[in-house]
Amino acid sequence: MRVVIQRVKQASVTVDNAVVSEIKKGLCLLVGITQEDTDEDVAKLANKVLKLRLFEDTAQEAGTNTEWVGKPWMKSVTDIGGEVLSVSQFTLYGNIKKGTKPDFHRAQKGQLAMDLYNSFLGELRKGLGEAKVKDGQFGAMMDVGIVNDGPVTIVYDTKE
Repeated sequence: MRVVIQRVKQASVTVDNAVVSEIKKGLCLLVGITQEDTDEDVAKLANKVLKLRLFEDTAQEAGTNTEWVGKPWMKSVTDIGGEVLSVSQFTLYGNIKKGTKPDFHRAQKGQLAMDLYNSFLGELRKGLGEAKVKDGQFGAMMDVGIVNDGPVTIVYDTKE
């Protein structure tokens, strides 16, 4: 599984001009699933997302000349009680090595991808709580709006 993790001040997903999900402070995840992914990848990715320290500890001094409010890289989304907006995105496995048209053959297909994706959402909800984890609409054309905080963007692949 591959994910683009973005620390956000807010994020939303709109489908057919209607907002289907939105969060305030937390993480926006763009999640790709490949044909080799298993439940082990789901658990590994969920654990990483829930424990990844991308937020500052406002109780401590920054210790740097930057404009951090507190000590950076000390708290996880779980620690701060933040939210997660997860968006399925098969295009993360697009290959553009040959020609000008992306090849998506490595991306997992339909129902198998949806099952793994829903399992991933379930693992996140176990760690953060049902109300703290939102998602887009699997397989739909979505408009994803984010206000990236920092900006902080991390790419993680369970196979690397």
